[in-house]
Amino acid sequence: MVNTKGEDLEPSVLKALGDIEKARKNYDKALAYQQEAYKKAVENDNSLYAAQALIAKATLEFIMGKKDMAVEDYKKVIPLATEMGDNLELQNSYEGLAEVYSSVLRFDSAYKYLQLLGNVKDTLFNEAADKRLSVLRLDFELEKKESQITQLTTVNDLNEKVIQRQKIIRNLIIAGLIFILIFLYTALRQKRRIEKEKKRSEELLLNILPEEVAEELKAKGEADAKLIEEVTVLFTDFKGFTAMSEKLTPKELVKDIHECFSAFDHIMEKYGMEKIKTIGDSYMAAGGLPTPNKTHATDAVNAAIEIRQFINEGKTRKLAVGEPYFEIRIGIHTGPVVAGIVGVKKFAYDIWGDTVNTASRMESSGEVGQVNISESTYTQVKDKFACSYRGEIEAKGKGKVKMYFVE
Repeated sequence: MVNTKGEDLEPSVLKALGDIEKARKNYDKALAYQQEAYKKAVENDNSLYAAQALIAKATLEFIMGKKDMAVEDYKKVIPLATEMGDNLELQNSYEGLAEVYSSVLRFDSAYKYLQLLGNVKDTLFNEAADKRLSVLRLDFELEKKESQITQLTTVNDLNEKVIQRQKIIRNLIIAGLIFILIFLYTALRQKRRIEKEKKRSEELLLNILPEEVAEELKAKGEADAKLIEEVTVLFTDFKGFTAMSEKLTPKELVKDIHECFSAFDHIMEKYGMEKIKTIGDSYMAAGGLPTPNKTHATDAVNAAIEIRQFINEGKTRKLAVGEPYFEIRIGIHTGPVVAGIVGVKKFAYDIWGDTVNTASRMESSGEVGQVNISESTYTQVKDKFACSYRGEIEAKGKGKVKMYFVE
């Protein structure tokens, strides 16, 4: 709590005391001073000090991890600053909101306030330029009036004063140009920083959503689920993962999985496949979405073959040094799915339908080191890959299903 003597202090003094405590990293005490400063400013009907105290208070709350409170206080500043026409405090509010939302992965909201921040900074830039032009215009009018006065003096005095005035005007113009150049440079740097943050937010969004879905989400605030008539779904799973986890430390196990899944990600990107998700040691991807194409089955089989080769090479390296190694089963099936975004927090692009279940059964009904495909996939790739018919294999929940190994 703030000392009772603080009840008689002005909002500006209370805010300054809060800033001092913040610099000393006494955040609780600093927060109490800023709260008291805000209270005093409201009592005195002083919108400027109220807005400044709220900005300082929200900044402290963000540092202390009270992010919901920080969002609430930053938003309180917006109507105050708008009513006053104070673009500087409005800028601080938008910048704070963008930072808080970005820290909790609310990239849609962060992007919204970054756009508002850019608009305010453009307004500030225009206001500063107008003020500078007004100063130059005033100097010009002053020079005209003073030149008229000098006409009443002698020719020598006139010449001397004209020369002096020219020097003054020249110096003013040079100083004005330097000021404008510095201001433009600063504004350009700020604009580039905002663009960099915007690009980073977009890259983070594209890291969790397909580009087409991300663009729809930014344009509409939501993305519709879609039925895609034909895609090819790929599943992988490591053999003996539980047994291997008993031989490795958690850190070593996660390192090996990260190495494998990172390689899988690059392979999916190479063949135009969309990674859907990982569940434990299982990896799921699909071809032919969100934009349908005609090569999804071939892309999936090529990706599976390259994954199998990567795992086999890893096994060879591990055997050479006597370390535990991964072995893998891969299953592929082609059919229709429904694709879309799940949830509103930490949302994810996902797919549903019997095609997904059947692809999973292709993996679990396969064999270690083999790429097991269904008949629907075989029909599309039989002219491109050598395959061996396994017969009708019992698959859990599916009965007997025709399956093929890709040689």
